[in-house]
Amino acid sequence: MTRRRWIADEVSRNRAALTGAHADHLIRVLRARVGQEFDIVANAVVHRGRVAAIGDGRVEFELGEEISAEPTSLQLTLLLAIFKFDRLEWAIEKCTELGVTRIIPLIARRTDSHLVSASAKRVERWRRISVQAAEQSRSPAPPEIADPIKLQAALTIPAKLKIVLSEAEEQSHLRDIRAGAGDEVLLAIGPEGGWTQDELDQFHKEGWVSASLGSTILRAETAAIAATAITMALSAGKISL
Repeated sequence: MTRRRWIADEVSRNRAALTGAHADHLIRVLRARVGQEFDIVANAVVHRGRVAAIGDGRVEFELGEEISAEPTSLQLTLLLAIFKFDRLEWAIEKCTELGVTRIIPLIARRTDSHLVSASAKRVERWRRISVQAAEQSRSPAPPEIADPIKLQAALTIPAKLKIVLSEAEEQSHLRDIRAGAGDEVLLAIGPEGGWTQDELDQFHKEGWVSASLGSTILRAETAAIAATAITMALSAGKISL
């Protein structure tokens, strides 16, 4: 039976711990006991861990041997325009499971102003969601969830290949651009209502290439998940279903 995997909240030498609600789930739902073994991710390294102590809101592990993890062949950063939070959180969860390396929330021209004002307070929640999704999918580490930024700051983020998804694009499909590309991709997903023409012009001026997912108009969260799955599947890595 495959051992459950947990990402440690605290690490010190050969010890690691889960704390707070993270620990409570293991204690109250999974009925953890001293001596049980789990896979524990400590500083992005997977170890075999044995439960050494259980306290109120805290589970401590003794870290054992390292478990070799399959190397990630693609470093995929998702530049994700902020949209309705329930749908955005769904996208973060599923893109984490698919193996995205980093997610940067973006304030786009068509991002609702009330979402912009509330977004900074949601980042910690988005990080918790990504940790849970990484544990579920047995990833060696959750993606980095950055603080929200404006488009101008995002345009010059370095990457070997920078792609902006655009429903206005009629010639280039994502699968064709991605095939045979390098191992470092930055992929921009627009907000509800799409990018403005001015924003697309700014992307192109900075050397981004446009791509489409086809003729169907998708919701922002569906586009994010589909684009991530296509990009990861075209890399040397594999997605297990």
